[in-house]
This record gives sequence, C-alpha cells and structure tokens, in this order.
Amino acid sequence: MSTSSVRLDQALIDKASVMGKAMNRSVPKQIEYWAKVGEIMEDNPDLSYEFVRQAIIAQAERDAGKLDAYEFD
Repeated sequence: MSTSSVRLDQALIDKASVMGKAMNRSVPKQIEYWAKVGEIMEDNPDLSYEFVRQAIIAQAERDAGKLDAYEFD
C-alpha cells in the first residue's frame, strides 16, 4: 500500500479526531473509513448507510475467518 501527503481542511481533521476517538480509530484511519463509505455510497446510491456499514463489518469478519458457512436444509 502506498501513501501520499494531502492537504486537508483543519475542520475536517478536527472532526475526524473527535469521531476517531469515539470509534477507536486514528485520524488517518477515520478519514480512510469515511472515504471508503463515501465511495461505496456513490457507487450504490440506493443503499442505506446502515446497510453499507454492516457490509463493511461482514467483509472484515469474513477476512478474519470469523464467519461460518450456512448449511441449507
């Protein structure tokens, strides 16, 4: 993963700091999260924020190997 420097408005950084503390994320990770959610929401405008949030959580659980396969009867 590559990184680069960008200039951001101080108000955005301040808000990310507050939200990041509440969500146990660093300021850069909070901004990355917002960018990820924003990208998904732009690509899928019919989806609710809660659906997107749950999809991100489900993907993280899958990547961590925390999901069990569902058995159809």
